[in-house]
Amino acid sequence: MTSILRNRRTVVLALAAMSVVAAPGAATAQTDAWPARPLRLVTASAAGGGADIFARLVAEGVSRALKQPVIVDNKSGANGMIANDTVAKSRPDGYTVLFTYASAMVINATLQPHVPYDALKDLAPVAQIGSGGSYLVVSPDLPVRNLKEFVEYARAKGEDLEYASWGIGSGGHLTMESLKQQSGLRIRHVPYRTVTQILTDLQGGTIKVAFVDVTSSAPLIRSGKLRALAVSGTRRTPALPDIPTMTEQGYRFDADSWYGVFVPTGTPPQIVQRLNAEINKVLVSPELAQRFAAANMSAPPIKSPAQFAETVRADYRTWGEIIRTAGVKAE
Repeated sequence: MTSILRNRRTVVLALAAMSVVAAPGAATAQTDAWPARPLRLVTASAAGGGADIFARLVAEGVSRALKQPVIVDNKSGANGMIANDTVAKSRPDGYTVLFTYASAMVINATLQPHVPYDALKDLAPVAQIGSGGSYLVVSPDLPVRNLKEFVEYARAKGEDLEYASWGIGSGGHLTMESLKQQSGLRIRHVPYRTVTQILTDLQGGTIKVAFVDVTSSAPLIRSGKLRALAVSGTRRTPALPDIPTMTEQGYRFDADSWYGVFVPTGTPPQIVQRLNAEINKVLVSPELAQRFAAANMSAPPIKSPAQFAETVRADYRTWGEIIRTAGVKAE
């Protein structure tokens, strides 16, 4: 009996040792087989929105490269937190991927009191999609033509002057807060729900100053119905290259808006690298170049996962400092 028990114990230990040795190989085999089924691209935008349009273009290109469907799953709402949370809590196996935008990742983390995930710890950056800013625009009857003249005019007006953005904590709101901190302005904020409403009221004279997106406002600027004084971010826009950046005019602001692809933290690095490579191939395609140009966005930067991660961390610090210094609170 003792001999039988000893033999059984030897077999059990041998099997355990084999499983330890085999585990890394099994994991590698699973990674090598990826993708063996369709991918789900959770998108922080309603169907037809700006993020959705670019998400579908990326999905088409990646799907062709991986020879698997990439299914776009729209989960809009809560400034991107619903989509972000969905992916943050998903299995890190490379089959659930997030397409989101800068403010949803880095502004929510500081501004919102109850974020159900940790943006820096629970989501791993894969690839940056695009880079751009927003315009500071005024009504044509306002006697200012550049940022210096605007600051002087706004200082003289004090809190009698108002400006619009697309909501408390939006990129436009926080960009003006940065300008206020640097210049000492005391201009009052009027939050709107959409840029479309802002553009309508600018043309009607209800509001005289606003931060707006660079896509929908461009035709109005070209036609003279609005005057653009500056663009935020690191680069001038391709459609209106004569409009200088805020930094060029003496008020430093280097944070860009972007779309980005993320996966749950713990996703195998081989999968992250493959996704990054295939997405970057899509970004340099003629079709994407035309789309970015049509949206008045500069050619997208091509970054590795590590480089994009540094961008996310830098923006987290930049936007967080603006929010804390200005004392901005969520609605």
